[in-house]
Amino acid sequence: MTVRVAIGAGRGRLLRQLLTEGVILAACGAAGGMLAAHWCRHALVLLFPARAGVAMHLPGEMDWRVLAVSGGVCLMVTLVVGLVPAMQSGKIDLAAALKADSAGVVGSRGRAWVRSGLVVVQVSLSFVLLVGGGLLLQSLQRIRTSSPGFSTQGVMYTAVDLVSAGYDVQRAQNFQDELMDRVKALPGVASAAFAQGTPLGYGSFSSSPIALDGYRLPPEEQPTVEYNEVGPDYLATMGIPVLSGREFTRADDEKTALVAVVNETMAAEFWRGKNPIGERVQVKGRWMKVVGVARDSKYQSVRERPKPFFYVPRRQNFSVGAGLYVRTLLSTETMAAALAREVHALDENLAPYEVITMQEQLDRSTSAQMVAVTLVGVLGGLALLLAAIGLYGVMSYAVSQSTRELGLRMALGAGAANVWRLVMSRGLALVTGGVLLGAAAALGLTRLLGNYLFKVSPRDPLAFGVAFAVMTIAALAACFLPAWRATRTDPARVLRD
Repeated sequence: MTVRVAIGAGRGRLLRQLLTEGVILAACGAAGGMLAAHWCRHALVLLFPARAGVAMHLPGEMDWRVLAVSGGVCLMVTLVVGLVPAMQSGKIDLAAALKADSAGVVGSRGRAWVRSGLVVVQVSLSFVLLVGGGLLLQSLQRIRTSSPGFSTQGVMYTAVDLVSAGYDVQRAQNFQDELMDRVKALPGVASAAFAQGTPLGYGSFSSSPIALDGYRLPPEEQPTVEYNEVGPDYLATMGIPVLSGREFTRADDEKTALVAVVNETMAAEFWRGKNPIGERVQVKGRWMKVVGVARDSKYQSVRERPKPFFYVPRRQNFSVGAGLYVRTLLSTETMAAALAREVHALDENLAPYEVITMQEQLDRSTSAQMVAVTLVGVLGGLALLLAAIGLYGVMSYAVSQSTRELGLRMALGAGAANVWRLVMSRGLALVTGGVLLGAAAALGLTRLLGNYLFKVSPRDPLAFGVAFAVMTIAALAACFLPAWRATRTDPARVLRD
């Protein structure tokens, strides 16, 4: 640049040259990024669990609008970043520059602050992403290891599609009764039950405005509560304790008085310390007698807060579709083969869905969080890589520009260890600044994750500590090679040149 200015190149010429070089580099990088995006367009499907050995098919497409925005961002960043060195090139002191004096160990301070500042920003952004990824990972781990209020081990779930097979209500009742008798007779089966809704499933439970005996509220003030239609022994099969009263039996059918089992939150909220056993609740215009109180569990999501919920017997509110829950110590494969055999014995045109444990159901319900954690982790890893590359580039440039000073230091008695510590300290100083900036930003930004975290504080010290350790290791790795090169400086050759 000095020679170009000396022979008459103006600022506009230098600006065009630098922008051209930047655009070429950015175009190559963008082309590589688009190629990688094309290769990875189906990668999201790998994050979703396969069902019955069959992977989900989610074809990805390269949308031209996304490509246009991405290309525009690349071009804008290239122009902005390319203007900085172009503006600095217009301030070259020809007399001083042509003397070829070398700069200090950090490279000309007037120009190096921009490079150093970019590294600090990269480090800070990487730190924020690492902290966010750590928080989400901890949250996912605690979601998957916390108790949902029912047994996740030893309980399996499947279903038989009677709706598509054209079964009417009476035929469906007969089929399910016979299948239940056969399943309970299988060796290794402790209990089994049908239920309309699936805990932590993709569907929703039935819901209805309710009214309590003795409390008449206007229709617009009636609370709406979700409920599930379950068969006998459902609570025992699922491992949901009955705190008082009883659960349903086969005697609770369409010929007997309507009954219900409420959860402990519903009992506490609507009966306020009074024992609800024997009390009446109105659902869809029909009065039901409360015969039991069950412990709270998770219904739609592991992250949900305790909420009112109740159960009604399937026989008193029957519908054709239902899921089958089996408590057994048998393996999934053995149970699946046995269930298929019993279903075929009743109707050779039917087959059960895949058999999964409730732990698998729990894991599937958190697949969205798993995708989010993976994406944040990938972005954090890429940001960390970019920060490490930026730090390596700055330190390598500083060492190459400080060859004369390093040679002079070594000629005056500085050892290789002194030079190594000098270069490493400069690099770690940049990282320290970036980590401090990133920690301050993370303390403010991670609060936005509050609604997405489960039993994890947005200021969790473990997440911050791990992010700091990872950033420190990456910084040491990035600074090691430039520091090692600095220790290989030959004082005699440098001073002679």
